[in-house]
Amino acid sequence: MSAVVTPLPPSRTRIYCVAEYHEMIDRGILTTLDKVELIEGRLVDQMPKNPPHESAIRRLNPRLLRLLPTGWVLSPQGPVTFPTSEPEPGFTVARGVEADFDARHPEPAEVGLLVEVSDSSLAFDRTDKWRVYGRGGVPVYWVVNVVDRRIEVYTDPTGPAPQPGYRTRTDYQPGMAVPVVLSGVVAGTVAVSEVIV
Repeated sequence: MSAVVTPLPPSRTRIYCVAEYHEMIDRGILTTLDKVELIEGRLVDQMPKNPPHESAIRRLNPRLLRLLPTGWVLSPQGPVTFPTSEPEPGFTVARGVEADFDARHPEPAEVGLLVEVSDSSLAFDRTDKWRVYGRGGVPVYWVVNVVDRRIEVYTDPTGPAPQPGYRTRTDYQPGMAVPVVLSGVVAGTVAVSEVIV
C-alpha cells in the first residue's frame, strides 16, 4: 500500500509553497500530530511505521553513523528543504557540521545521500520522492525495500528535467554490501542482511 493523496477536482486542489508550509508550522496550524510532509506543493500523509520499518531504521542508524567522515552530518527522519517540497526521509547525510542545521534544514546541494525505508510507502518512494530527489540533484538515493528485502540504490540524477528522476538503479540483496558513497568517495559499506532481517 502506498501513501495516499486524495485528489480534489483540479479547480479545488491547493498547492502550497515551502514558505506557506513553514508558516502553517510556525503558527501551529500543522503540528507533529498531523504527520504530513510537503511533496511537490501537496500535503501528503506519512504512512504509519510498522515493526520491520522501525527495525531497519534502528539497525541502519549506527551503521551509517560510524562510516561518516568528518564534515558530514547524519539526520534521522528530519526534513530536507527543496524548492517545492519538504520531505522527511528516513536518513539524510549532509555536508557540514551539526551547528549548520540548528536554524534551518539541509538543502539539496548539501546532501550526499538520502535514504527512505520503505514498506507501505514503497510505490510513493519509487515515484514521487524519486522524482523530487532526482530533480533536486541528490547524488545518491537509497530505498531500503523491506518488502522485497533489498536496498535499491539510485544514482545519476537528472536534475531539473521534463521527466526528473535517476538514470541508474542498482539493487543489493542479502549477502551483498552497499557502498556508502559521499562526494564520489566510498566511505565504507553496509551489509543488507544487517539492516533488513
